[in-house]
Amino acid sequence: INHIVHNGGLYKRPFNEAFEETPMLVAVLTYVGYGVLTLFGYLRDFMRQWKIEKCQNATEREEQKDFVPLYQDFENFYNRNLYMRIRDSWNRPICSVPGAKVDMMERVSHDYNWTFTYTGRVIKDIINMGSYNYLGFAQNAGPCQEAAAKVLSQYGAGVCSTRQEMGNLDKHEELEKLVARFLGVESAMAYGMGFATNSMNIPALVGKGCLILSDELNHASLVLGARLSGATIRIFKHNNMQSLEKLLKDAIVHGQPRTRRPWKKILILVEGIYSMEGSIVRLPEVIALKKKYKSYLYLDEAHSIGALGPSGRGVVEYFGLNPEDVDVMMGTFTKSFGAAGGYIGGKKELIDYLRTYSHSAVYATSMSPPVVEQIITSVKCIMGEDGTTIGRARVQQLAENTRYFRRRLKEMGFIIYGNEDSPVVPLMLYMPAKIGAFGREMLKRNIGVVVVGFPATPIIESRARFCLSAAHTKEMLDTALKEINEVGDLLQLKYSRRRLVPLLDRPFDETTYEETED
Repeated sequence: INHIVHNGGLYKRPFNEAFEETPMLVAVLTYVGYGVLTLFGYLRDFMRQWKIEKCQNATEREEQKDFVPLYQDFENFYNRNLYMRIRDSWNRPICSVPGAKVDMMERVSHDYNWTFTYTGRVIKDIINMGSYNYLGFAQNAGPCQEAAAKVLSQYGAGVCSTRQEMGNLDKHEELEKLVARFLGVESAMAYGMGFATNSMNIPALVGKGCLILSDELNHASLVLGARLSGATIRIFKHNNMQSLEKLLKDAIVHGQPRTRRPWKKILILVEGIYSMEGSIVRLPEVIALKKKYKSYLYLDEAHSIGALGPSGRGVVEYFGLNPEDVDVMMGTFTKSFGAAGGYIGGKKELIDYLRTYSHSAVYATSMSPPVVEQIITSVKCIMGEDGTTIGRARVQQLAENTRYFRRRLKEMGFIIYGNEDSPVVPLMLYMPAKIGAFGREMLKRNIGVVVVGFPATPIIESRARFCLSAAHTKEMLDTALKEINEVGDLLQLKYSRRRLVPLLDRPFDETTYEETED
């Protein structure tokens, strides 16, 4: 399904998203693959009980058997028989800055991925297509590193106290004023952990008698925060405004269950860029619904801040909207800014309330001073307040890299999900055996990729997820694309029936689709 929206009333720019339907044969073969794995797993477990099966590779280690099982039966079965087969594709240890290229420690397993041993060899200069280093600020040289090193020598590494006690530094105050100015809001507050920014602040904003309307593909931190709040949670289909409007209407008409009293608050939870789908929230429509039904909007810009908009101010700027229309603007410093932590921006009354009632503010240790300085320097660079145009150039370079990489993959015939402007690029793999095979084959060719399968995705929608960076040069992207093309042919991953036709004279930002024969 290809969505192209250019509604003059709400959208000031084309909004192109593609979610090509899974080919029927591929879906059937994927289910058959999982079925065969499951069937033979249970059969071999049964045979082991009767001492018929001699191979003990898919069983718990002898030293683990005396402990209480950590997982339920099916989770235990899935881990032993499916996950362990491809476990080597995750948790690979790198030993360098996670920039455009990384160095990785080589490891091998002699017991089918139950344990790993290191060979002592380091694999050098792997092209990093997996880190969320959107603007290339994950570096160990340059102004950010120098400023952070200077602050480290002055303030030390840790604060050893909360913000409300002895841990409120002048650097924290400077950071929050800068973030508020960057976002275009009245006030902002910074937190030491991005995940906790969601999970600990949502319970401070809503509680019993409130209603949360959450996108079905929201991040685990939003889901956890919603559950901890004690509010009623209802899910709407991903980026589907008809589904959201129906829930809003029902909530206002029917009120709370049993009592039929009006809800105290209705809070809509959405993300800027969805990190598994590569899709961008339909923010103009969400804001229109929020105003129409007098609800509140909580926007998680973890992946979109810095990565979208002409000057990197996120999805609000990308659509040309007013920041005041978003009640709670949340984001993280862990991606575009190459640091750690998160923030919440909004009206001064909101931020003052959170300073008193947020668990993250009251109980969590303050942010490390060198990390704060890394954020300050990178934000000033993006805003141009360092006296250079490097930040603006990085934002533009990321946008160019994103469009080029997505267009080339579609020309090759891969099924690519998401919005054409999203730097998160999911390439569909589908079949369980191809998850591990793709990760291994790419590593053989010195390309580091992230592969994702069930339960992080639906069972038939396993994928590789590329994250583009302004630090990637065209030569790096061309090398990666060449290897992806080769591996795609090797593993037969070019499933698309709607292949993008390469035209040498086509302008950079236009797309042409032609139906190809099945």
